[in-house]
Amino acid sequence: MRLPQSRGPVSAAIVHLLRRAPSEVDTAPVPAGPAVVPVLHDEDLQLSLWLCYELSYRGFDDVDDGWETAPSITGARRGLERRWLAGLEQLVPAADVDARHVPRALAELVAADDGPPLAKYLQRRASREQFREFVAQRSVYHLKEADPHSWAIPRLSGRAKAALIEIQADEYGHGRLERMHSELFRATMRSLGLDSSYGHFVGQVPAVTLAVSNLMSFFGLNRRWVGAAIGQLAAFEMTSSLPNRRYGNGLRRLGGDAGATRFYDEHVEADAVHEQVAAHDLCGGFALENPHAANDVMFGAACGLAVEAEFGRYLLGQWENDASSLLAAVDTAA
Repeated sequence: MRLPQSRGPVSAAIVHLLRRAPSEVDTAPVPAGPAVVPVLHDEDLQLSLWLCYELSYRGFDDVDDGWETAPSITGARRGLERRWLAGLEQLVPAADVDARHVPRALAELVAADDGPPLAKYLQRRASREQFREFVAQRSVYHLKEADPHSWAIPRLSGRAKAALIEIQADEYGHGRLERMHSELFRATMRSLGLDSSYGHFVGQVPAVTLAVSNLMSFFGLNRRWVGAAIGQLAAFEMTSSLPNRRYGNGLRRLGGDAGATRFYDEHVEADAVHEQVAAHDLCGGFALENPHAANDVMFGAACGLAVEAEFGRYLLGQWENDASSLLAAVDTAA
């Protein structure tokens, strides 16, 4: 993966830095950038965050690995994260929950969620091209499936740690390449004629899609937010089984075979199990051990639901206006 095109002054400054060697730069400042649009739709902010975070994942072929810990980038990331967190706190009200009741509070939060009917649309009405767009959008996260939450493993202990490892073992296919969920998703992409290279569509997806990934990375890469990281994961697992059934049925309606739909079919069963493990063992166990962080769990869950809902609203809004949900047309597989 190579650096994508910038989308504003902050991402342009970051791209300019990353094209140089870290040894050539001391502490060149990166502009903070104006907060002129809501954070979920701030193209410059979300791409800038994604660039900074990706340095801690697989990085870029045209970027020196030393940039991951270079002061210019870590300083820029801290400033961007302050804007990101302020926006999230405006989006989601503060929680006040008893640590003993976290699993129940998560269930109530999920039950009250009324996000847009994206899954129903994809099941019943989406064209093949719209489904391809949806898969291209989701590839930004699903090709690194589970990686953002794995940062939490060394930061947990006891019952919560065991629960997260149980969930992650499923996500990584229990060590079998062909069963890794990222590989199952890659098969779905290939069945739709999409390039399944890691990060291929980053330059074509809007800010709100990058925000879905950035939320997980922000919580996962900052130990202060480990509670929010597992709360977001729990909300994701607790709202995943039914939509994945609909995604699979929608792809079958469009001619997808068993190999194309396996990613979605796998999640129907797996996430039904993960839902209980995530709510009770992971988040419930963590909250009992860390009662001071119970509200962080709920904050992460609420943020996850809010960002996913906005992602769905954006896609449906574009399609209702006969417009593409991508910044550029979907290309075919390389």
